[in-house]
Amino acid sequence: MTGATLGVLAQQLDSGKVTARGLVEQSLAAIADPAGEGGRTFITTDATGARLAADHMDGLRKAGRSPSPLAGIPFSSKDIFDLAGEVTTAGSAVLRKAPPAKADAVAIARLKAKGMIVIGRTNMTEFAYSGVGLNPHYGSPRSPYDRATGRISGGSSSGAGVSVADGMVSLAIGTDTGGSCRIPASYCGVVGYKSSHGRVPLTGCYPLSFSFDSIGPLANTVACCAMADAVMARDWDGAVLRRDVSGLRLAVLKDFVLDGLEPKVEGDFQSALSRLSSQGASLHDLEFPDLREIPAINSKGGIVAAEAWHQHRALMETDGAAYDPRVRTRIELAGSILAADYLDYFKRRRAMIQSFADCFQGFDAILLPTTLNTPPAQAALAEEKDYLRFNGMSLRNTYVGNFLDGCAISIPMHEEGTAPTGLMAMAPWGQDRALFGVAGAIEAALSA
Repeated sequence: MTGATLGVLAQQLDSGKVTARGLVEQSLAAIADPAGEGGRTFITTDATGARLAADHMDGLRKAGRSPSPLAGIPFSSKDIFDLAGEVTTAGSAVLRKAPPAKADAVAIARLKAKGMIVIGRTNMTEFAYSGVGLNPHYGSPRSPYDRATGRISGGSSSGAGVSVADGMVSLAIGTDTGGSCRIPASYCGVVGYKSSHGRVPLTGCYPLSFSFDSIGPLANTVACCAMADAVMARDWDGAVLRRDVSGLRLAVLKDFVLDGLEPKVEGDFQSALSRLSSQGASLHDLEFPDLREIPAINSKGGIVAAEAWHQHRALMETDGAAYDPRVRTRIELAGSILAADYLDYFKRRRAMIQSFADCFQGFDAILLPTTLNTPPAQAALAEEKDYLRFNGMSLRNTYVGNFLDGCAISIPMHEEGTAPTGLMAMAPWGQDRALFGVAGAIEAALSA
């Protein structure tokens, strides 16, 4: 299933070239491969349930009653989503004895209503609170790049990224609070999408930050992400508007996000811009110095940390020793954030969101590197200071999209066989459908 798109799989199912049961068996075999990364990528799989669902979808298709062209295609679900009858651990040890969920998360239920099949729950940073993807409880999935070294796959949707990159599934569903879909996409060489906050219902998704949490897909192409987004959001049909790159007016964000780029990222970014320009895209530098305020706003973790502390403080009182110490320490830091600080953060954020919308006028998208680095070796994060440094590096650029309350997508921009890097295209809140059209044109230009 490596590299397969949802569109191709749908065509193959319709023509009878493949069956849902066949796709499920392929997926389960890839996950179970002892030479592969499935054991670290998935926390649990539901082979029996997936096979039963596949047989049911094959029967419906044979009878001409298939619920959608996507029926029978397996996908992975981040361990942060409720699945009826299963325990949602959110990558933690603390929640292992929690009661099973009574219903599927709304986003997952909407995909299943189209006949898509959950193959299993993917690994993640505990409680989604990190951009590097390490998990001391369930293991840490490795990026497909330089696997012998063992490089991070990015967080918090670490297993989601690897499940697509390794061909275990063609679609993974993750969450994005500060970059958790786009960072793994960049580090694993796939496409990852952050939807506008609130478009996809968060019901049944274990919360981190109610002001920032969003749900998004990771897949092999922009079109695949668009199909999944449309199903989960139910506010458009998923048909990406065809655009030619020569008609795009793109802003290149200069402030903050280009500081300290790793040479490989800088080279790939400049090469991507050159390719877009050579094919007729109109590129313009965009200054937005307000972004340099973000580190100060986040000195104690900012809005996300304050809301995470609200979510976890009671649980930490009873089960704090079972938390990943790195996650617990960073959440506890937010205990010193005053209510007045929290309100100040929101006031400044609202002003910056408006400034961002004003700056965006006349552009189709804003471009920046998804991360400022390529995936480091997991061993390089052994020391606390290095963990914090690489976590900050991973999150810095993607968090801009969350703080500005926009929608954003990461598209691979590296040459095949080299360290993976991502090009991020961003737009203000609510412009998801238009952004998918722009991203499709960019993707086509970069692959030409």
